[in-house]
Amino acid sequence: MNLTLNVWRQKGPDDPGRMVTYSANNISPDMSFLEMLDVVNEQLEEKGEEPIAFDHDCREGICGMCSMMINGVPHGPDRGITTCQVHMRRFNDGDTLWIEPWRATAFPVIKDLVVQRGAFDRIIQAGGYISVKTGGAPDGNAIPITKTQADKSMDAAACIGCGACVAACPNASAMLFVAAKASQFAHLPQGQPERYRRAKRMVDQMDEEGFGNCTNHYECEAACPKEISVENITLLNRDYIRANLTGVE
Repeated sequence: MNLTLNVWRQKGPDDPGRMVTYSANNISPDMSFLEMLDVVNEQLEEKGEEPIAFDHDCREGICGMCSMMINGVPHGPDRGITTCQVHMRRFNDGDTLWIEPWRATAFPVIKDLVVQRGAFDRIIQAGGYISVKTGGAPDGNAIPITKTQADKSMDAAACIGCGACVAACPNASAMLFVAAKASQFAHLPQGQPERYRRAKRMVDQMDEEGFGNCTNHYECEAACPKEISVENITLLNRDYIRANLTGVE
């Protein structure tokens, strides 16, 4: 396969950045998208040019670091997968691809396709945890939890924090991420003591980081590689309202 790549190149946070066109030749359809970029970078280095910077780690769809926009879609054209799971057979010989980083004020570009997602870490630090002392680890069956609640908690916990929801949202909202991280505890008995304080602190921190508001476009759910449901946002909104009505700090 021979492809034309239009890639966002930006030397650093203060650089205005620009799109640069590259040719990707002799690409195997069986390569992953990141392997294709590896080949392009090898060709650039052979020419003495700066390789394209992009984030990656596990390359197994687990860590979410391989975040990039492909033809305007977070993680590429397929649903329920990350960029590293996109294979080049998904495209046609001669295609032109546009590759960009996440676009959000709260995700400043570090270099090329790499963005700073530390805002997510600060949201978690604000309240996305359980600090109540529960003693030793109880037996797995000691606390009765219905399968429905357990399944909802596990579904929310599947969030890998990649930021696709933010990139897809026209408001750059992080509500789906925050909702998933809060809901995974809200469905469990262990998460009840700090439930409303957790919701308030995480939402307040999200606002402080500069993320936009949710206006129910549902693009976040469509772009999420783990297909996290927007129903979690409903739960988060209820908890946040209750926290404010009851004066929870």
